[in-house]
Amino acid sequence: MTRSKQPAATSPSSLVPRTWLLILLLLLAVAAFAVGLAAGSLPIPLAKLWPALWGDGGTQSLVVRELRLPRLLVAFAVGGLLALAGTLLQVLLQNPLADPYVLGVSGGSAVGALLVMLLGLGGLWLSGGALAGALLAVALVFGLAHGRGGWTPTRLLLTGIVVAAACGALISFLLALAPERNLRGMLFWLMGDLSQGGAPLPPLLLLGAGLLLTVPIARSLNLLARGELLAGSLGVEVRTLRRYIYLVASLLTAGAVTAAGSVGFVGLVVPHMLRLVGGSDHRWLLPGSVLLGGTLLMLADTLARTVLAPQQLPVGVLTALIGAPLFLYLLQRENRPS
Repeated sequence: MTRSKQPAATSPSSLVPRTWLLILLLLLAVAAFAVGLAAGSLPIPLAKLWPALWGDGGTQSLVVRELRLPRLLVAFAVGGLLALAGTLLQVLLQNPLADPYVLGVSGGSAVGALLVMLLGLGGLWLSGGALAGALLAVALVFGLAHGRGGWTPTRLLLTGIVVAAACGALISFLLALAPERNLRGMLFWLMGDLSQGGAPLPPLLLLGAGLLLTVPIARSLNLLARGELLAGSLGVEVRTLRRYIYLVASLLTAGAVTAAGSVGFVGLVVPHMLRLVGGSDHRWLLPGSVLLGGTLLMLADTLARTVLAPQQLPVGVLTALIGAPLFLYLLQRENRPS
């Protein structure tokens, strides 16, 4: 396994520049939100956004409040969930290439969602099927990876890969059985689609809960990232912490996949970008990942709605096209001799 290169936890005084980084990330999120509200098949000047957001029901107001605002909120929540889950899993697996989908959660969720679509159901049934499939995959990976001496990061990773491969086979089988009228919706969901994201409140609440559950353990994450032996010698209950991280990251991923389908590269690229800018102290990396992940997915969704307007692209296609070269660039920059 490739070990993450994590610096030591920083002192409180060194957090001052990172406070400004968080402020910058917050401003970028606000800017991406405004651009997303303004851009689309019906462009709205920035000067008219505020009246449209609080307007009296005109065309611009309806477009902003009923269509773009909920979708942007879902995009921010899903991006934040994936980035937060990716940050946690890279610590858990001691592997900087880990992402939220590496443990089969996405595959299980896709199987559940496609089964619902195959039955001709939608709405809450789709969300419920995706969530049930994700949780079943989590339980399956956790149960199979637990050997005599408990589970290790290597065993967990390999089990997740096997479960993901099995889910991929089931997905291909379901697509082969699907009638023509259902096939387009299934493929869009598999590629990541925010047009059917539903109400933004559930993923936003889950994102807030994820921060509340992870920010208090930031110090323990810093120690675990430097090695299990060091963390254990400094009083961290390593086995309990690993289980906690795995369960929280899996629930975050399940919530993201339930809301938007499979959106790749956000959880992989965002932690790398932030570590290059400000180091690996999770006291700022966790909230920073949420802000940057949400910003990137809002921008990607805005492009997906506008590049070929009025036709819309799956947002997962945009994140892959942007994320793949960006990740390769980050790897080259990280490996470049100083």
